[in-house]
Amino acid sequence: MHNTHARWARAALLTLGMAVDANILINERIREEVRNGRTPINAMETGFRRAYNTIIDSNATTFLAHVMLFFFGAGPVRGFAVTITVGIATSLFTATMLVRLFMVRWYGATRPRILPV
Repeated sequence: MHNTHARWARAALLTLGMAVDANILINERIREEVRNGRTPINAMETGFRRAYNTIIDSNATTFLAHVMLFFFGAGPVRGFAVTITVGIATSLFTATMLVRLFMVRWYGATRPRILPV
């Protein structure tokens, strides 16, 4: 029982790290666009668009590796692979859809002249 919890915890931590990485990529791309003189809404749109390919690439690569772990692994390795793939799908959805939704709603409510990034 203890080993199962440890595997799930490791998989959850790895997934959390990937989710944080995606959000850092988005934030840095938006920051670059602000430095290039774009308006806040254009900076957010361009930042998300530029970060999207990188996020998809890194998550797809990791996803494929863990699908292979699932098919070629046994027992505990399969459980780890399932946890990671569910986490990847969740973090990918969160980074590309929910974060964007929250930022657009925040922008609509506050209408800042400059982005605090």
